[in-house]
Amino acid sequence: MTPAFDGLAEQNMTRAREGIEQMKSAASAINDALRDACSNNARRAAEYTAKVIEFSGANTDATLDFLAQLMGVKSPSEAVQLSISHGRKSFEATTSQNRELWELARKVATETAEPLKKGIAGALPKAA
Repeated sequence: MTPAFDGLAEQNMTRAREGIEQMKSAASAINDALRDACSNNARRAAEYTAKVIEFSGANTDATLDFLAQLMGVKSPSEAVQLSISHGRKSFEATTSQNRELWELARKVATETAEPLKKGIAGALPKAA
């Protein structure tokens, strides 16, 4: 009976080692996916931040230009017309900027999630 028990114990040890190796391989794949996701996220977040700073500068310039023009108006009706024109331009610029920022945010989310989806999908068969 001891040789049969030894054979069974050896089989179980072999299976356990194989399982551990599969789990190590899966963990490595998931770690790689997390590293890629974080790298993509950091790169895209930096692009998003740069775009926000760019828009802030453009909006500040537009406001200062408006104030400079406002200082040169000769009548209240001219001031009203200038304000209406500036408001329209400002609204159009903000709408366009928001679209760009939403697109960048979508890219951040997509490019962060994609390596995770691939990594986890690839790691699951390794762990099975």
